[in-house]
Amino acid sequence: MKSRPPFTIAGEDVPAGTRKTVNIPVSTLSDYTPVTLSAHVIHGRSDGPVVFVSAGIHGDEVIGVEIVRRLLRTGTLKNVAGTLIVVPIVNTFGFLNHSRYLPDRRDLNRCFPGSPHGSLASRLAHIFMTEIVERCVLGIDLHSAAIHRTNLPQVRVSGSNAETMRLARVFGAPVILTSALRDGSLRLEAKKKGVDVLLYEAGEGMRFDEMSVRAGLAGILRVLKDVGLLPKAGIGAAKAQPLVCSNSHWVRAPAGGLLRMFKAEGDVVALDDLVAAISDPFGGGEVEVRTAYAGIIVGRAVMPIVHEGDALFHVAAVKSADAAEAAVGDLAAQLEEAPLFDEDEII
Repeated sequence: MKSRPPFTIAGEDVPAGTRKTVNIPVSTLSDYTPVTLSAHVIHGRSDGPVVFVSAGIHGDEVIGVEIVRRLLRTGTLKNVAGTLIVVPIVNTFGFLNHSRYLPDRRDLNRCFPGSPHGSLASRLAHIFMTEIVERCVLGIDLHSAAIHRTNLPQVRVSGSNAETMRLARVFGAPVILTSALRDGSLRLEAKKKGVDVLLYEAGEGMRFDEMSVRAGLAGILRVLKDVGLLPKAGIGAAKAQPLVCSNSHWVRAPAGGLLRMFKAEGDVVALDDLVAAISDPFGGGEVEVRTAYAGIIVGRAVMPIVHEGDALFHVAAVKSADAAEAAVGDLAAQLEEAPLFDEDEII
C-alpha cells in the first residue's frame, strides 16, 4: 500500500500517521518578541477530508481554547482519516491582553479575508485564510459571549445552507440559530472559497463553563465522525433534537440600577413574563423587566449593575414551549450521564 504524501504547511512537512505543532510567523511585538499562529496538524495514514477547528478569534473568548485542549487529548484522534488542523488561539495579541480585539482595536472577525499589506488585523486574517482555511473543506469556529454576558450552547449557521444546517443538527447543541453572513466575517469569506464553517457559541468571556465545554467537545467529535475524519465507533449521536430558531431579540433595561434576574439561559419564557427587576440603591423604586414575546433564553447579561438600554436577555423565538423545555432538559441529562473528559480536573 502506497503511503500518503506528507501535509505541508508554512514550509514544514507533517508525515502521514503523525502529528505536529507548526508555528506560522505573524509579527513581532514592540519588544521584538515573535508572535506566531500555532497550528497543531494531525495527518492521518488514510485519505479523508481536511478540517480545521479554531478558537480565540476574539482574545477574551477563552472557553474555545479549553474545548480545543480537551479535543487534542482525545484518544480517538489516533485514527484520523484525512487531516485535522487545530488552532487553539488565533488572536494571540487579544488572548495575552484579555481583550476581544487586536492592538489596533480591530475585531478580527470583521477583517476577513484580509490582506498581506493591510492593518495588523488584516494581515492576521490573511494568514489564517491562506494557511488554514483555504486548505480545508470544513471548519468549526469556537466562540463565547462577550465579557459580562453568557450564552446557552448554540450553533449559528446560514439558514440557506442545507449542508451546514444538517451538520449543525449532527453537532447536537440545544439551539441552532440561523444568522446572516456578515461582511468581513470568517464564515462569509470562507464560504466564498467553498469552505463551510459551523460557529459554536457558548459560555461567558474570560470564564470556563463545564456544560458548555463538554457540549462543544461532544459536538465537534460528532461532526468529525459524520464527515468521515473519525471512526464511527465510540462516538454516539445526540439524543436530543436541537431547536431551530430563525429570529431573536434582546430584552433591554428600561432603567439603570441594580439588576435582579429571575430567569437564566435555557429557560423558556412566555409573552410578558417577568424575567428581572431593576432597583435603585436606596431601596426606593423598582422597575419590572418583561419579555416582548415567547421563546427560549439563549444569552443573558451577568453583571448586576446596568444602565438604561443595556442588553439583558437574548430571547430566540420557538414554535413550541414544550419542545424547547424538552430539548434543554435532554441535553442537560445527556451531559450529566457522559463521563468527564478529564477525570482529574475540576473547572
